[in-house]
Amino acid sequence: MFIEQPAKWLRWIYPGATWRMDKNEHAVYLTFDDGPIPESTPFILETLRKYDVKATFFMVGENVLRYHDLYNQIIEEGHQVGNHTFNHIGSFKHWTITYVINTHKANELIHSHLFRPPHGWMRLSVYWWIKRKYKIIMWDLVTRDYSKWLTAEDVVSNVKRYTRNGSIITFHDSLKSIDKLKTALSRSIEWLKEQGYEFKTFE
Repeated sequence: MFIEQPAKWLRWIYPGATWRMDKNEHAVYLTFDDGPIPESTPFILETLRKYDVKATFFMVGENVLRYHDLYNQIIEEGHQVGNHTFNHIGSFKHWTITYVINTHKANELIHSHLFRPPHGWMRLSVYWWIKRKYKIIMWDLVTRDYSKWLTAEDVVSNVKRYTRNGSIITFHDSLKSIDKLKTALSRSIEWLKEQGYEFKTFE
Protein backbone atom coordinates (compact mmCIF):
# COMPACT_ATOMS: atom_id res chain seq x y z
CA MET A 1 0.00 0.00 0.00
CA PHE A 2 1.23 3.47 -0.87
CA ILE A 3 2.24 5.38 2.23
CA GLU A 4 1.23 8.99 2.79
CA GLN A 5 4.79 10.11 3.54
CA PRO A 6 7.85 8.73 1.71
CA ALA A 7 10.21 6.46 3.61
CA LYS A 8 13.71 7.73 4.34
CA TRP A 9 15.27 5.09 2.10
CA LEU A 10 13.24 6.40 -0.84
CA ARG A 11 14.57 9.90 -0.25
CA TRP A 12 18.12 8.50 -0.18
CA ILE A 13 17.69 6.98 -3.66
CA TYR A 14 17.09 10.43 -5.18
CA PRO A 15 19.17 12.78 -3.02
CA GLY A 16 18.97 15.62 -5.54
CA ALA A 17 15.17 15.65 -5.56
CA THR A 18 13.09 18.01 -3.42
CA TRP A 19 10.84 16.14 -0.99
CA ARG A 20 10.04 18.94 1.44
CA MET A 21 10.61 22.66 1.48
CA ASP A 22 11.95 24.74 4.41
CA LYS A 23 10.93 23.01 7.67
CA ASN A 24 11.31 26.31 9.51
CA GLU A 25 8.75 28.06 7.32
CA HIS A 26 5.05 27.80 8.16
CA ALA A 27 4.10 27.21 4.52
CA VAL A 28 2.77 24.44 2.29
CA TYR A 29 3.00 23.73 -1.44
CA LEU A 30 -0.14 22.33 -3.06
CA THR A 31 0.46 20.19 -6.15
CA PHE A 32 -1.89 18.41 -8.56
CA ASP A 33 -0.77 15.51 -10.76
CA ASP A 34 -2.00 14.01 -14.05
CA GLY A 35 -4.17 16.75 -15.62
CA PRO A 36 -5.44 18.80 -17.18
CA ILE A 37 -8.80 17.22 -18.01
CA PRO A 38 -12.24 18.85 -18.35
CA GLU A 39 -13.81 16.54 -15.76
CA SER A 40 -11.70 17.85 -12.88
CA THR A 41 -9.44 20.80 -13.73
CA PRO A 42 -12.19 23.47 -13.91
CA PHE A 43 -13.44 22.52 -10.43
CA ILE A 44 -9.94 22.59 -8.98
CA LEU A 45 -9.26 26.00 -10.52
CA GLU A 46 -12.58 27.34 -9.26
CA THR A 47 -11.80 26.15 -5.73
CA LEU A 48 -8.28 27.60 -5.74
CA ARG A 49 -9.69 30.89 -7.05
CA LYS A 50 -12.32 30.94 -4.28
CA TYR A 51 -9.64 30.70 -1.58
CA ASP A 52 -7.04 32.82 -3.42
CA VAL A 53 -4.54 29.96 -3.39
CA LYS A 54 -1.85 29.25 -5.99
CA ALA A 55 -0.72 25.69 -6.75
CA THR A 56 1.56 23.72 -9.04
CA PHE A 57 0.11 21.41 -11.70
CA PHE A 58 2.32 18.53 -12.85
CA MET A 59 0.77 17.87 -16.23
CA VAL A 60 0.76 15.04 -18.73
CA GLY A 61 1.79 16.22 -22.18
CA GLU A 62 -0.94 14.41 -24.11
CA ASN A 63 -3.55 16.02 -21.85
CA VAL A 64 -2.05 19.45 -22.49
CA LEU A 65 -2.14 18.75 -26.22
CA ARG A 66 -5.77 17.64 -26.04
CA TYR A 67 -7.00 20.35 -23.65
CA HIS A 68 -4.67 23.24 -24.32
CA ASP A 69 -7.34 25.74 -23.29
CA LEU A 70 -7.16 24.35 -19.74
CA TYR A 71 -3.38 24.63 -19.78
CA ASN A 72 -3.74 28.26 -20.82
CA GLN A 73 -6.26 28.89 -18.05
CA ILE A 74 -3.91 27.43 -15.44
CA ILE A 75 -1.15 29.77 -16.61
CA GLU A 76 -3.46 32.80 -16.87
CA GLU A 77 -4.70 32.30 -13.30
CA GLY A 78 -1.15 32.46 -11.99
CA HIS A 79 -0.49 28.84 -11.17
CA GLN A 80 2.75 27.01 -11.77
CA VAL A 81 3.19 24.08 -14.15
CA GLY A 82 5.48 21.07 -14.16
CA ASN A 83 6.35 18.19 -16.47
CA HIS A 84 4.84 14.75 -15.71
CA THR A 85 5.96 13.09 -19.00
CA PHE A 86 3.96 12.98 -22.22
CA ASN A 87 2.09 9.72 -21.64
CA HIS A 88 2.35 9.26 -17.86
CA ILE A 89 4.84 6.48 -18.46
CA GLY A 90 6.59 4.39 -15.82
CA SER A 91 10.36 4.55 -15.87
CA PHE A 92 10.92 0.83 -15.20
CA LYS A 93 8.82 -0.21 -18.20
CA HIS A 94 10.83 1.79 -20.73
CA TRP A 95 14.40 2.30 -21.87
CA THR A 96 16.11 5.39 -20.49
CA ILE A 97 16.28 7.03 -23.92
CA THR A 98 12.56 6.38 -24.46
CA TYR A 99 11.72 8.05 -21.15
CA VAL A 100 13.99 10.99 -21.89
CA ILE A 101 12.44 11.53 -25.33
CA ASN A 102 8.94 11.27 -23.85
CA THR A 103 9.78 13.87 -21.20
CA HIS A 104 11.29 16.23 -23.78
CA LYS A 105 8.20 15.85 -25.98
CA ALA A 106 6.02 16.85 -23.05
CA ASN A 107 8.12 19.89 -22.25
CA GLU A 108 7.74 21.24 -25.77
CA LEU A 109 4.13 21.85 -24.68
CA ILE A 110 4.47 22.45 -20.93
CA HIS A 111 7.58 24.69 -20.88
CA SER A 112 8.67 24.05 -17.29
CA HIS A 113 11.89 23.60 -15.32
CA LEU A 114 10.04 21.36 -12.84
CA PHE A 115 9.58 17.60 -13.15
CA ARG A 116 7.78 14.91 -11.18
CA PRO A 117 8.01 11.27 -12.26
CA PRO A 118 4.74 9.34 -12.61
CA HIS A 119 4.33 6.87 -9.73
CA GLY A 120 7.22 8.56 -7.91
CA TRP A 121 9.87 6.27 -9.36
CA MET A 122 12.68 6.55 -11.88
CA ARG A 123 15.52 4.37 -13.03
CA LEU A 124 18.73 5.80 -11.61
CA SER A 125 19.93 6.39 -15.17
CA VAL A 126 16.78 8.46 -15.80
CA TYR A 127 17.20 10.30 -12.51
CA TRP A 128 20.76 11.36 -13.32
CA TRP A 129 19.68 12.69 -16.71
CA ILE A 130 16.52 14.43 -15.47
CA LYS A 131 18.24 16.22 -12.60
CA ARG A 132 20.69 17.86 -15.02
CA LYS A 133 17.83 19.60 -16.80
CA TYR A 134 14.98 19.87 -14.27
CA LYS A 135 14.28 20.58 -10.64
CA ILE A 136 12.76 17.29 -9.47
CA ILE A 137 9.82 17.83 -7.12
CA MET A 138 8.62 14.81 -5.18
CA TRP A 139 6.31 15.08 -2.17
CA ASP A 140 6.12 15.19 1.61
CA LEU A 141 2.47 14.10 1.72
CA VAL A 142 0.39 12.09 -0.74
CA THR A 143 -3.27 12.55 0.18
CA ARG A 144 -4.20 9.29 -1.59
CA ASP A 145 -7.26 10.98 -3.06
CA TYR A 146 -7.06 8.48 -5.93
CA SER A 147 -7.68 5.43 -3.71
CA LYS A 148 -11.02 3.64 -4.07
CA TRP A 149 -10.60 2.50 -0.48
CA LEU A 150 -10.57 6.04 0.95
CA THR A 151 -13.40 8.52 1.41
CA ALA A 152 -13.25 12.31 1.17
CA GLU A 153 -13.11 12.36 4.96
CA ASP A 154 -10.06 10.07 4.89
CA VAL A 155 -8.33 12.43 2.44
CA VAL A 156 -8.93 15.39 4.75
CA SER A 157 -7.72 13.32 7.70
CA ASN A 158 -4.47 12.57 5.85
CA VAL A 159 -3.95 16.29 5.28
CA LYS A 160 -4.55 17.04 8.95
CA ARG A 161 -2.40 14.20 10.20
CA TYR A 162 0.68 14.55 7.99
CA THR A 163 0.98 18.24 7.04
CA ARG A 164 3.94 20.03 8.59
CA ASN A 165 6.10 23.06 7.85
CA GLY A 166 7.31 22.93 4.25
CA SER A 167 5.05 20.07 3.20
CA ILE A 168 4.68 19.42 -0.52
CA ILE A 169 1.09 18.14 -0.63
CA THR A 170 0.02 16.02 -3.58
CA PHE A 171 -3.56 15.83 -4.85
CA HIS A 172 -4.58 14.46 -8.25
CA ASP A 173 -6.25 16.23 -11.15
CA SER A 174 -7.93 13.02 -12.32
CA LEU A 175 -11.13 11.03 -12.70
CA LYS A 176 -10.14 8.78 -9.79
CA SER A 177 -9.90 11.73 -7.43
CA ILE A 178 -12.45 14.33 -8.44
CA ASP A 179 -15.47 12.94 -6.57
CA LYS A 180 -13.51 13.04 -3.31
CA LEU A 181 -11.92 16.40 -4.10
CA LYS A 182 -15.33 18.04 -4.48
CA THR A 183 -15.51 17.78 -0.69
CA ALA A 184 -11.94 17.25 0.45
CA LEU A 185 -10.16 20.07 -1.39
CA SER A 186 -12.17 22.91 0.13
CA ARG A 187 -12.08 21.37 3.59
CA SER A 188 -8.33 20.80 3.37
CA ILE A 189 -7.63 24.37 2.27
CA GLU A 190 -9.89 25.76 5.00
CA TRP A 191 -8.11 23.69 7.64
CA LEU A 192 -4.67 24.71 6.37
CA LYS A 193 -5.69 28.36 6.48
CA GLU A 194 -7.05 27.92 10.01
CA GLN A 195 -3.64 26.56 11.03
CA GLY A 196 -2.01 29.66 9.59
CA TYR A 197 -0.15 28.01 6.72
CA GLU A 198 0.97 30.18 3.82
CA PHE A 199 0.47 28.73 0.33
CA LYS A 200 3.52 28.87 -1.95
CA THR A 201 4.77 27.67 -5.32
CA PHE A 202 8.31 26.68 -6.34
CA GLU A 203 11.08 28.87 -7.71
